[in-house]
Amino acid sequence: MGALQQGVSRESPPADALATEEPVEGEITFATHPERYRHWHLSFDGPVATLALDIDEGGGLRPGYELKLNTYDLGVDIELHDAVQRLRFEHPEVRVVVLTSAKERIFSAGANIQMLAQSPHGFKVNFCKFTNETRNGIEDASLHSGQRYLAALNGPAAGGGYELALASDHILLVDDNAAAVSLPEVALLGVLPGTGGLTRLVDKRKVRRDLADVVCTRAEGTRGTRALEWGLVDELAPRSTFVEAVARRAVELAGDCAPRGTGPGVALPVLSPSRTNGVIAHRYVRAAVDPAARTVDITVAGPERECPAEPGAARAEGADFWPLRMALELDDTLLWLRFNAATCGTWLLHTSGDADLVRTFDDLLAAHGDDWFVNEVVGLLRRVLRRLETSGRSMFALVEPHSCFAGTLLELALAADRSYMAEGAFEDDSEPAEARVVLTGMNFGRLEMDNGLTRLGARFLGEPSRIDRLKELSGHPLEAAAALEAGLVTFVYDEIDWEDEIRVAVEERTSFSPDALTGMEANLRFAGPETCATKIFGRLSAWQNWIFQRPNASGSEGALRRYGTGSAPVFGAERT
Repeated sequence: MGALQQGVSRESPPADALATEEPVEGEITFATHPERYRHWHLSFDGPVATLALDIDEGGGLRPGYELKLNTYDLGVDIELHDAVQRLRFEHPEVRVVVLTSAKERIFSAGANIQMLAQSPHGFKVNFCKFTNETRNGIEDASLHSGQRYLAALNGPAAGGGYELALASDHILLVDDNAAAVSLPEVALLGVLPGTGGLTRLVDKRKVRRDLADVVCTRAEGTRGTRALEWGLVDELAPRSTFVEAVARRAVELAGDCAPRGTGPGVALPVLSPSRTNGVIAHRYVRAAVDPAARTVDITVAGPERECPAEPGAARAEGADFWPLRMALELDDTLLWLRFNAATCGTWLLHTSGDADLVRTFDDLLAAHGDDWFVNEVVGLLRRVLRRLETSGRSMFALVEPHSCFAGTLLELALAADRSYMAEGAFEDDSEPAEARVVLTGMNFGRLEMDNGLTRLGARFLGEPSRIDRLKELSGHPLEAAAALEAGLVTFVYDEIDWEDEIRVAVEERTSFSPDALTGMEANLRFAGPETCATKIFGRLSAWQNWIFQRPNASGSEGALRRYGTGSAPVFGAERT
């Protein structure tokens, strides 16, 4: 992390260019690059890329465990997330990604049990959440980017290792009477298979629930022909011809994918924000952490200069293209806050900048969705907004004078649990201005939530006709009264009441049980249809959160603590 700087200045150099210092001890950061990977090998052969898992046993994120049998921890998934992201932006020529192992006769034995056993509860849940978001990113690349994933299982794939395969489009298992796929968490660890494993098994692969019941309670796994018959894998190949079978299937899958784009890819930066007195500052995103108040003020700034005229010019800007840079910085900030500021449970969302400039960028994104680079930028924005909503924090949007809640940035307010808007200009403002919100075409499609609805669609689930009326207001700045009437904000206060009302609302929120808030927010945010993603995160926030805390899993005699000791776990018999 960088050496601290207060705030985000229009004149500041890029955060990457600032002098940096060592991260705080115990702090988890998410910026990496293929040249820094310790656990993955990334290679290319025309339209086919290969991501080979070759985990450094001594390369754990924290001391106290060894990553044997290609077991993984958060550091492994941080690299995988980075690789999936870079494949989309830096390699438009890639149509198929082969996920395999560089180790002999083992794909992955899943999450490292010693790591889980020694980790605090919150870390375990956030680890599972990030893991599932990364798997969702793989599925999103298949759906929206034309990059298909082929899991080439050259040996056993257990737990999270099999979950990684389940996120792929096609699973090819070596058939050698030893390799098996399994979800052994219930039988061995007293926990759920990350919730993503269960959901993908029955929702995505449509495995019969009686067969899935057997799979999830059979620690030794399911091999060969039976795995194929039950729909756990898509194809088998003997070890003698396994490499050839993988190459052949990769070429066939690549042939089924339309070319993504032409020209060079866009290199992604290794972000290095500055840090000072609890302020994490990127170029466009700033987070001020207040541990005493248990709050974080997150400010997202609008663009600094005019929008490029067309997609080619946007690509030429590379990672300096405002929507791309802003989304990368916001993503990095959200992940940092999840793991390093766990007690700061209320996030106050602010924006700044020129709404007219934001609108021009939104117009470019909306008009050129068929351009591969524009499509990837929109996809990143969509995924980051979804990460915001699944972060397990209360969110209040504060629409103040000089705010810039326009279009894409208005999605921050629509994602929030509540939004407060100031009415009228503030007297002590050197440049008096009224707070406004602006709808653009980006608010009506392409930035959908995990449930498949736009945030406006979810907001007005009982009034779908209101969406058409809102489209008529698109592009028009709405002051407080109009925004309230349109249903775009929760409360409006004038300058006299503004500070006190916000203070009371925040103090009330921080006085509630964090557990109760997490459950309440997860239930309220995703009205409407259920999808694989909403099931995964809804269940993760409730079931896994609960199960991880139970003595049967995490107690001194629980399965996580007893695993590998030679002593059987002791389970309480009560069912609730």
